[in-house]
Amino acid sequence: MRAYLDAHGFVDIETPMLTKATPEGARDYLVPSRTHAGKFFALPQSPQIFKQLLMIAGFERYYQIVRCFRDEDLRADRQPEFTQLDVETSFLSQDEIMQLMEGLAVTLFREVLGVELPQPFPRMSYQDAMRRYGSDKPDLRVTLELVDIADLVKDCDFKVFSAPAKDPGGRVAALRVPGGAALTRKQIDDYTAFVTRYGAKGLAYVKVNQSASGREGLQSPIIKFLSDAALAGIVARSAAADGDLIFFGADSAKVVSDALGALRLKVAQDLSLAAEGFRPLWVVDFPMFEWDAEGRRWAAMHHPFTSPQTDDPAQLNPATALARAYDMVLNGTEIGGGSVRIFRQEMQSVVFGLLGIEPAEARTKFGFLLDALRFGAPPHGGIAFGLDRLAMLMAGADSIREVIAFPKTQTAADLMTDAPTEVGEAQLRELHIRVRTPPPA
Repeated sequence: MRAYLDAHGFVDIETPMLTKATPEGARDYLVPSRTHAGKFFALPQSPQIFKQLLMIAGFERYYQIVRCFRDEDLRADRQPEFTQLDVETSFLSQDEIMQLMEGLAVTLFREVLGVELPQPFPRMSYQDAMRRYGSDKPDLRVTLELVDIADLVKDCDFKVFSAPAKDPGGRVAALRVPGGAALTRKQIDDYTAFVTRYGAKGLAYVKVNQSASGREGLQSPIIKFLSDAALAGIVARSAAADGDLIFFGADSAKVVSDALGALRLKVAQDLSLAAEGFRPLWVVDFPMFEWDAEGRRWAAMHHPFTSPQTDDPAQLNPATALARAYDMVLNGTEIGGGSVRIFRQEMQSVVFGLLGIEPAEARTKFGFLLDALRFGAPPHGGIAFGLDRLAMLMAGADSIREVIAFPKTQTAADLMTDAPTEVGEAQLRELHIRVRTPPPA
């Protein structure tokens, strides 16, 4: 990676570890200051603001292999501290940045593994990825796709289907499983239990024994609720053949996408339906904002410095705005995420306002960035690659804990050193901290 970036004119610049708390989508790890009573540093979730300031300062191509910290719930591909390749460029368009970073990935796999990634990487919109695969990081080694059938079942007597089919926020989708008619009732029950983890209330299905026989050739408890036309339409649209099984999801669009998207991968794993090798792609045209129902406000889908696709702040509608953002996805894992940045102060202030960040708060947290933008910033954008995830995929491992020395547990604990631990009263007093012990559960 260093050799590729050095050859393309990038400069390796180290940015601070002790910095300021900023909203980037996860909780900060805070570091108390001994010399500034009652104040805290934050460990960086990424060098995002620093690299934007470097662009404003005239360093047109920056990179850094850097440690980052996020206090968030852990998964197989996530740790509280991780390493990423951070990249930023000035005066390059989104397409030019993507082409440059695609070349980096191709070079990396060629030099390290002797593998030629297929070029050019396909590009897919976020909307298409969610519609076809139920995920914004689809695994293209699995050819199974979700198909929408709401129009076929909206007038049926089965309210489990008809209600979400008529709901603007609902979705009814089908997933064909090749050879799935051979699945036992226990296997189907196990898959039903699996999708409940993603909010689904159940898992309807139809076994296709003999499609040419129409209704008589199908087997399912729900057939009696569906018309001949609906059944024929479902079989045709899902491209089901004799011996296949069709699973259904019917609920809110999010629940259906999450549940059937996960089921798609689970079935492919169980039935060995995934192809070998590496299948990269770019996912683009992400929504700029997503609605936080709990907080009752708009949140940035990537981070608050991502540029919208419109250059006119007056036309920025949080419900419909698309971002100049792009994710590199490999075998169902996001290995790199980036965007073109906001480089005008007016647009950045409008975005802060839509996110519920009042002007006084924006000045307190981001005054230095707003001032820098006011003095003039070049158009710029970049990307960050998760090196732990890349190492995991290239090593054929199932978890990043397998490619990290001294990984943390699921609860962000270090079993070897027994960290985190309590500290003495004298040290707390020196840091001006009093510990509040949580009440017993």
